[in-house]
Amino acid sequence: MIGLGTLRDLVPGSRQTILALGFGLAVIASLVATGAMGASAAVGPDSNESVSEEAYVEATPEPGDPYFEAAADDGSWISYENPRDEYRNPYLGDGSGKICVTLVNENGDPVVGESVPNTSVTIPTNDVTSWHSKADPMTVQFPMTEHYDRPLDADQFGTSPDIAQGDGYLDSHCIELHGNPEDATIEYGEAQISGENADRVEVAGYIQQIPEGDGWDTDIDPLTAAGSYEEAGGGWTYEPGATHGQVDVILQLDAPADERFDPDGSSGSESETNETSDSTNEGDQQPDESESGENDEMPGFGVLAALVALSVAVLARYRG
Repeated sequence: MIGLGTLRDLVPGSRQTILALGFGLAVIASLVATGAMGASAAVGPDSNESVSEEAYVEATPEPGDPYFEAAADDGSWISYENPRDEYRNPYLGDGSGKICVTLVNENGDPVVGESVPNTSVTIPTNDVTSWHSKADPMTVQFPMTEHYDRPLDADQFGTSPDIAQGDGYLDSHCIELHGNPEDATIEYGEAQISGENADRVEVAGYIQQIPEGDGWDTDIDPLTAAGSYEEAGGGWTYEPGATHGQVDVILQLDAPADERFDPDGSSGSESETNETSDSTNEGDQQPDESESGENDEMPGFGVLAALVALSVAVLARYRG
């Protein structure tokens, strides 16, 4: 880079003044651009978006609860009772499987569909499953709390150090099939949304796992892990040593923006809000997060001010 000393040697008279000014302004413009790029990079997506339905929070059953079924001695798996768990009669083999539906709100939290009443999802299954009373096809009606004694029965996603699988909260509605031949092929079709609020429910994708006896991998995010129907596979064939298969259909609410609310702002009375506001106005006010964030987004203005002063000093020298 050419410095001011070099400019003084190369350019005589008043042109030195003009070039010195140009040099200072170029440095300033460069720093402003750098600060702007830093501000842009610092802004991330809103991690707490508005939603049309609050998360449905129900802890998994603990030992001693009627819905706690069993857990492995080595801590490798855990199972909960499901009213939709059925066994084929006659029992033809150890082929088992689960077909689940997980509905999440716009923020990715599990819900039961209270905001989309008179709406349902239908998942076709092949005739190998026709003996199951809830299959061929599988249909889930919303809100699940109004149609089922146990709306959510599985903990399919998340992790916790306290339990073998899942994060300790129910998030999925499933049917379970046992007693299929060990060479059977279970097939499912693409999910179809119908009913009064069908336009507010999107099929986010499918997650299919054939864990070969190791259990369902819960250490995944449903929206991130969900793929297209073709990618999932549309079914599985049992093999020796791999007699369990599973699919979870991921659905997501998508209501108009003006019909959503801030889940964090939905609690607390008006008096509590006013109380907080009054206490904030007392004494020395500290900048809130948004204000400090704005200041942090444009760093380097102390250096910028120094360079402006330097440029002014340079101009004054050459004019003298």
